[in-house]
Amino acid sequence: MSNQNVDEYLQQGIHGPKQIKPDERRKYLGTLRERVVVAMTQSEVYRKGLEPQLKTLLSENKEAHLYLNGNIDYSALSKYIKAAGNAGVAYTIVTNKEYDSEYGLVLAYEYAIDKEDITLSKKSRPEMPKAQAGEKSLFSKVKTLFGRK
Repeated sequence: MSNQNVDEYLQQGIHGPKQIKPDERRKYLGTLRERVVVAMTQSEVYRKGLEPQLKTLLSENKEAHLYLNGNIDYSALSKYIKAAGNAGVAYTIVTNKEYDSEYGLVLAYEYAIDKEDITLSKKSRPEMPKAQAGEKSLFSKVKTLFGRK
């Protein structure tokens, strides 16, 4: 065995096996960015209720794996664990004592999917109910009151 191989063997014994993109793996709770379907920040995870979009993504991506940040209170994670169980998605609670990721939840595959936008889209504004056919809206009534059609 050459000195380089011995040194490499000792380094792996001390620090663990070499990893590709270790900073990215810490950020995305043990997986790579190219594998991520959706990632939620810690503040998004702490919100009350479960995002309907996440339920849909869990049911559509049953082969994916859900990674949960172990530095977050279990009470906040329990709703996601339950949703993953209901959808049949495997999950893992990842705790890293040296690094607290900004992400609280990551849904990812074991292979690259290269999804461009991995955030949940913001809730769209509720639409105003449209006037029924034949029924005039308040604005159209005001317009006719002032003589404009």
